[in-house]
Amino acid sequence: MGEKKVNGRKRHLLVDVLGLVIIAFVSPANLADPVGGKRLFWRAIAKGLLRLQKVWTDSIYDVPWLHKLAKIGGWQVEVVKHSASVKGFVVLPRRWVVERTFAWLGRFRRLSKEYEVLPASSEAFIYIAMIRLMLKRLARSAHSVSSC
Repeated sequence: MGEKKVNGRKRHLLVDVLGLVIIAFVSPANLADPVGGKRLFWRAIAKGLLRLQKVWTDSIYDVPWLHKLAKIGGWQVEVVKHSASVKGFVVLPRRWVVERTFAWLGRFRRLSKEYEVLPASSEAFIYIAMIRLMLKRLARSAHSVSSC
């Protein structure tokens, strides 16, 4: 899970281990990250993500409500924290997955900047971009199998 600041908006994403979007929530930039994360997790609970077992989060989401929501959803939470002993840039385990997803979304013109008036439109374009990305990969893998 993570967020990306885009021109007055924040994108909060719940992704799987491959980086594919499960739930997206777009909020105004003045909404605090933990509050946006809370709304994202409530959406996940409302959708009834029964197969979700473990959630990796950034340290900003290490708050008591997250563990309560995880208990409701039946999920195990692991907070990925920076090591105090290491100085400089370090690739954090599992954190790069959501960052890679933001990079994929940034390659789509409608998502490279915030063009939409409504946050719901931005969320819709995130889902459309992921559908396009998955279809492209599926077609590529089907083509490689058929050519064998």
